[in-house]
Amino acid sequence: MAFEHPDNPPLFVPLLEFENVTIIKGDKKVLDAVSVMIHDGENIAILGPNGAGKSSFIKAITREYYPVIQNDPVTFRIRGRDVWDVFDLRSTLGIVSPDLQYSFMRELLGRDVILSGFFSSIGIFNHKVTSEMDQKTDEILAFLGIDHLQYRPMTTMSSGEARRFLIGRALVHAPATLILDEPTGSLDLHALYTFRQTIRKIVRSGTGIILVTHNLHDIIPEISRVILMKDGRFCCDGPKAEILSDANIGGLFNVPLHIKEEGGYYYATGY
Repeated sequence: MAFEHPDNPPLFVPLLEFENVTIIKGDKKVLDAVSVMIHDGENIAILGPNGAGKSSFIKAITREYYPVIQNDPVTFRIRGRDVWDVFDLRSTLGIVSPDLQYSFMRELLGRDVILSGFFSSIGIFNHKVTSEMDQKTDEILAFLGIDHLQYRPMTTMSSGEARRFLIGRALVHAPATLILDEPTGSLDLHALYTFRQTIRKIVRSGTGIILVTHNLHDIIPEISRVILMKDGRFCCDGPKAEILSDANIGGLFNVPLHIKEEGGYYYATGY
């Protein structure tokens, strides 16, 4: 299944452009002068320990959080625009997060979860489902290999199964980039394997991914760029093979370790 992205802008317009973005929640600086540029088609991992500010960065992208105005100029753009309607963002960015999964842990059929993506709702309610929506949902169910689960309630699914339905929900608008926030939490080995294969298939279909995680082994072979995050700042950014070194990852998590690569995946050993 190929996902078409008809509204992609010219390549010289960055997907995401942040410069000197600082966000304060309460008395804590959750993002500290963050600057980054991400282009369409990039497959990126943002790796950091718990509390590094990764989820706050995602909330800045989705405009749940806004930067404070300081002396230095601030750039806060998606696709070259400073202001977005959240509904217009759906064809640019799809989001799958633990918060979203928690919201959907109710008596909703898997198929209705995907269909709800067309309406940005939790459930269908009184929305009118068109034949085109039904057809797109069928395509996504087949593409993700979950059509046999579509009439099961989310409350009866495993974490891995439910997560694939939320990915399907995010794909209904064929977003250019899919953002995955801590996607493998609570997954057992089989579910982790299935999830990895699903994400690799999505990447091969032409959808970019921004993978936000504290788990080194979440970084699939198709990811070419890794950004390390700690204490609300991006501390390292570059090609995967250069960034995933003993010194960089050991320093990020404050543990002595050795990084091992096997089959395109990276693992930490010796701690």
